[in-house]
Amino acid sequence: MERGHLMKTHKIAVLSDTHGLLRPEVIECAQSCEGILHAGDFDNQKVFGALQQIAPLYAVRGNNDRGWAAKLGEDLEITLFGLRIYMVHNRKHLKKDLSGIHLVVYGHSHKYEERRDGGICYLNPGSCGPRRFRLPVTMAVLEVEESGVWQIKKINLAEDTENRPVRGVAEGSLKATVEIILREMRAGRKVDWIAKKLGVECAFVEQVCRIYVTHPGVDAQGIVDKMEVSALFERPKEF
Repeated sequence: MERGHLMKTHKIAVLSDTHGLLRPEVIECAQSCEGILHAGDFDNQKVFGALQQIAPLYAVRGNNDRGWAAKLGEDLEITLFGLRIYMVHNRKHLKKDLSGIHLVVYGHSHKYEERRDGGICYLNPGSCGPRRFRLPVTMAVLEVEESGVWQIKKINLAEDTENRPVRGVAEGSLKATVEIILREMRAGRKVDWIAKKLGVECAFVEQVCRIYVTHPGVDAQGIVDKMEVSALFERPKEF
């Protein structure tokens, strides 16, 4: 090696489950990378197209990717900077033969996971789209040196909301607020319109609507229970 020569480190953004939301922090992180891995559940083509404009995009189809996403495969095997990578949305659908694979990337659960088994690293970058319940909002960056050494860095994108109140919603009126959101949603009102009318966060309305759509038959109380929102209310400070 020539004196003064510095080894280049290649950076690859790893994300999943954006569900129609491309956060500014994700864009900023991806812009510093040479490629992007997305483990599915874009939810719409707009996010897919935006990521394509940033860097080469390698992606698989998630269970919420329909219509336009037919061109995406359910799994994908690629080699980047000497690293063999296998991608699939749901880890339950992993192929049986992973011979020669260094890294497996998957999503679906919205929960960050990084583990090694049999010489293979399994990585779920979590979700960097709308927050689900109290789960962290995360992604990862894969760094590969020219020497072949590589590492994964977890990226936390949003502050913890465990003790943050739902803005505009009093604890005693939560169920009633959810009922109003459902009524307005059934009437065809848009999320931003409902949020503005009630004086609550759009993310809160989106979460209510998402649970209603993905859990047929659920009522307002069921939605409250599933959101675990009692933990989101600010506890009184002790002096």
